[in-house]
Amino acid sequence: MAIKILILVALVLVVFGKGKFSDLMGDLAKGIKSFRQGMAEEDHEPVSLKPAPALEAPQQSPVAADPVRKENA
Repeated sequence: MAIKILILVALVLVVFGKGKFSDLMGDLAKGIKSFRQGMAEEDHEPVSLKPAPALEAPQQSPVAADPVRKENA
């Protein structure tokens, strides 16, 4: 198993080169750090409890809403 991992790492280094691989890992680390900071800031922000806007039901006439009355009329 360890041999497979070493071969994979060697292949990645050959394809990307030493400089690009280290830059890629640095960028990945910065992204993870930024994500963690964002999650920590989100936990400390107070949650505003604004009431939800009231939803209004559309007004319908009682005759048009009742199909039985329509047929008998």
